[in-house]
Amino acid sequence: MQKKKNFQLAVIGVLAFAVLFMSVGFAAYSQTLNINGTTHVAANKWSVHFVSDANAEGYFQRAAGSVTETSKTVSDTAVTYEVTLSKPGDFFAFNIDVINDGDFNATLKTITMTALTEAQQKYLTYTFTYDGLDYTSTATDLSIGLPYATGSNRKTTAVKVQYVQPQNASDLPTEQVNLTLSVALDYQQAQ
Repeated sequence: MQKKKNFQLAVIGVLAFAVLFMSVGFAAYSQTLNINGTTHVAANKWSVHFVSDANAEGYFQRAAGSVTETSKTVSDTAVTYEVTLSKPGDFFAFNIDVINDGDFNATLKTITMTALTEAQQKYLTYTFTYDGLDYTSTATDLSIGLPYATGSNRKTTAVKVQYVQPQNASDLPTEQVNLTLSVALDYQQAQ
């Protein structure tokens, strides 16, 4: 029995030594590989905006013969105005330039304009001009897709709202009409 016990202890000792030897051997054959690098990301900007500098050519310019606005505000991304058209023939029109001075080419995807009702169209016209192309309030959501490369020339925009003489006097407004008219230019990065 003692012989059997000694034999078992010897086998256990040999197995323990083998496990220990294999662990050390395995550790001797492991290796860690590393990849290290430095990435520099350059500064860039997206910058399509109105030219709103009061000293810049293309700043909000009222058209000749246009009525004077009661108030106006011009920023890089918005132009707001208030105007009163008192009689048929009165109009309010202005130009303001858009510039792409960012680092990405842009595309004018859509132009969205306030739609005039059928009754309003009898005594009022509302037009928007972009880079020489005219758009009216009858087509309110226009898919455009015009490219605008960075560093290219300014794009001139123009807005005109005019009180026109309707064909029938009964189509004139019988009381003051207050309208909020808008044009939204949706620029996206060119693909």
